Amino acid sequence: MEFDILKNRFKELDAKQLNPLVLAFIGDAVYEVFIRTHLVDNNRDMSVHKLHVKAISFVKAKAQSDIMKKILDSLTDEEMAIFKRGRNAKSGTVPKNANIQDYRAATGFEALIGYLYITEKNKRLNEILEKSIISS
Repeated sequence: MEFDILKNRFKELDAKQLNPLVLAFIGDAVYEVFIRTHLVDNNRDMSVHKLHVKAISFVKAKAQSDIMKKILDSLTDEEMAIFKRGRNAKSGTVPKNANIQDYRAATGFEALIGYLYITEKNKRLNEILEKSIISS
């Protein structure tokens, strides 16, 4: 039996109509799981505390902003539009450990990851996630 969490619930139009902060909410979780899995896979004997510290270096706003700077030119028009919607969304929260530009770029990155995930564009999602660990 195959477990399919999405079961084609989100068509592209549905996903594009979601609030970009909702996409970022999903993207944040997807990226966090990806990074944690990557770190455990490559550091199987590392303590949980050290894994956590290492994970923070990948998921903090500055790191995500830096990833976006490196991959911006490779985004499709559709991906750029999703990124910009996330970047420009008014979240109502103020970042405590990042400047506002990095925080907004990170929100755009997370919105893009969330969009690719819920629309099941897995090949492209994996390409961007792989670039994110090479970039860091």
